[in-house]
Amino acid sequence: MTSPAPPNALEPSLPRYGARSLGEVLPSLLRALGLAGFANSIAIEPAARACLLLVDGLGWELLRANRTSAPFLNAIARDPLTAGFPATTAASLSSLATGLPPGEHGLVGYTMALPGYDRAFNALTWSLYGLGPRVDLREEVVPEAFQPQPTLPERAAAGGVPIHYLGPAFHKGSGLSRAIGRGQRFHPAESLEAIQEAALRQLDAQPAMVYGYYSRLDAAGHIHGVASQAWRDELAVDHAVRILAEQLPDGTVLVVTGDHGMVDLRPNERLDLADHPELAAGVGLLAGEARARFVRTVKGATADVVSAWRSILGDRMWVWTRDEAIATGIFGPRVSDQVRERSGDVVAAAFSRVGIVQRDVDPAQARLNGHHGSLTPAEQLVPLCVYRS
Repeated sequence: MTSPAPPNALEPSLPRYGARSLGEVLPSLLRALGLAGFANSIAIEPAARACLLLVDGLGWELLRANRTSAPFLNAIARDPLTAGFPATTAASLSSLATGLPPGEHGLVGYTMALPGYDRAFNALTWSLYGLGPRVDLREEVVPEAFQPQPTLPERAAAGGVPIHYLGPAFHKGSGLSRAIGRGQRFHPAESLEAIQEAALRQLDAQPAMVYGYYSRLDAAGHIHGVASQAWRDELAVDHAVRILAEQLPDGTVLVVTGDHGMVDLRPNERLDLADHPELAAGVGLLAGEARARFVRTVKGATADVVSAWRSILGDRMWVWTRDEAIATGIFGPRVSDQVRERSGDVVAAAFSRVGIVQRDVDPAQARLNGHHGSLTPAEQLVPLCVYRS
């Protein structure tokens, strides 16, 4: 028997799958361009061209708290969207590209517990995670089979409107791109200036759809924290977006969003399994990330792990068995068998200032200041900023 959750535990707010989440962004833009078969759930007005910019790490609460540093984005902001669980890049970009919740597309974390592997799987690098040899898994874990659902770029291309993706050069041919970006046309663009220039070139056509990805805000948040001047300096993306907006051809809708928010954790709020043997007991593999953990337990230890984690962390984290987590709906209304395998035996999500790290596996992550992944508004809510030229 697992021990019940503490009676004072907060109930999680579920992501707004199917109504107002990241999965509704591309279908709404494609419908606004006139493509049949897509639902415009977030009410984007009809347009001849569409430009989507995803700023990694741009959370809604962070944007609103920094209005003087981001006046343009705040001026064009509508009601926010939800990212989905976990609120992390791999899951969010997959929802954006497929229109599906994580429970269906299967990219349920930054790292995942895959059957047959004693190290976690890193979805961003498509390799084994943590200390040890870098093992590229693109041949063993074939991306097209790992995420077999049709992508929105494939559907858009079939409808006559290819999606031009602008992002870092290493995204081309990566495992994640093969899993979720099938059908898009790739253009390397590392900087904001490169994204601007490439977007304007591709928007010459009519109809046209461009999707740009920018990551430096997220990196600054992880390393320096979202309360840092370094993070606020990266909000210069606001100026770049305004310059882009001013140059867009007539009849273009520009949408800017993020993939998750972020919260800062002080060193004493980052609990390392190496320092807490009572949390490490029965843990065979730790996946996910600091604020959204998937725990694969050793055989027969699931009930004990749940009991220990609830006893120690229940005032700061939701702790569920896998089946309990799925029943809450945090992964979406439907959950595949693959997701059940990839989410381990125990799911823990932070609602207070805490994160679980493992310096013996990833010493760099254990030192990071900014973290995300859970169901709090600070992590879940992302902007929906809309501008029409």
